[in-house]
Amino acid sequence: MEVLIYSVIISFFITLAIGVIAIPMLRRLKFGQQVRDDGPKTHLKKAGTPTMGGIIFLIPISIIPVVLSKGSLDFTLATVLVTLGFGLTGFMDDFIKIIKHRSLGLRAYQKLLAQIAIGVAFSFYAYKNIGSSIIVPFTQLEWDLGLLYIPAMTFIIIGTVNSVNFTDGLDGLASGVTLIVAVTLSIIAGSMTAVMREEGMEYLAVNYSNLMTFAGALAGACLGFIKFNTYPAQVFMGDTGSLGLGGAVAALSVFLRVPLLLPIIGGIYMAETLSVIIQVISFRLTGKRVFRMSPLHHHYELSGMNETKVVTMFMIATVLLCLIGLLAI
Repeated sequence: MEVLIYSVIISFFITLAIGVIAIPMLRRLKFGQQVRDDGPKTHLKKAGTPTMGGIIFLIPISIIPVVLSKGSLDFTLATVLVTLGFGLTGFMDDFIKIIKHRSLGLRAYQKLLAQIAIGVAFSFYAYKNIGSSIIVPFTQLEWDLGLLYIPAMTFIIIGTVNSVNFTDGLDGLASGVTLIVAVTLSIIAGSMTAVMREEGMEYLAVNYSNLMTFAGALAGACLGFIKFNTYPAQVFMGDTGSLGLGGAVAALSVFLRVPLLLPIIGGIYMAETLSVIIQVISFRLTGKRVFRMSPLHHHYELSGMNETKVVTMFMIATVLLCLIGLLAI
């Protein structure tokens, strides 16, 4: 437990330190956000705010767990690589947006191919190291997916990564929600460590303990980033950050064998994604929109709720959902 606390605290302060240095650099480089023309008009004033701020927290998330972990680093290194892989994909997307001065970066198929490659590689690694069984929430059962495990986990990973990306649309929203999810996953990792030790499975116990450290670093980094990202944001995380965060959450959930818990603890991620899907399907079939705008947070904004209130409401919902998730597991 001590190492978890150290992980949170060190990650928090390193994120703060990097932010103080990096944000002025991003301004000087003119790495400013391109705002959607069809978005809420209140967001137009955000144009030019430094983006690609995900690098601020991806550094401590990648380094601190490796430094503080003890024993086997197998799961930790794999989780770090997945986080960086998705973060790099987002970085390329952000960089193209900045260079070409447009709100769209990589083409959809390019991002999807990169995500599939990372998802398949990680799912295969998890299959070889922890097997094909996942925990079913609210039961004492485990579901053995067999060879379906790899495509199923790949789908969940890609879905999670893009759901976090959809959530990143208001100041402090993605970082605030992910902070709560990361704390929840650290608790689960700690519980799994104790269970593995009781069953004499030391290799898994050590790796789950180190995943707890990773989740702590993730929570601390999100907490530090919120200092710069709350309204009015000094910096946006960009796809560099949102895809990286999604990769971290997905990798932790797969290794901890709780991917079926993501629709609960990541309920806000899920709601944001569903709002986009429903909006697209409804418009194509009927020519009418269900929401004023998607993702969901924009619907509430356009309904008259200010940005800070929407973020607060979504964070409160995430706390409640995560508590339910802990009961479920």
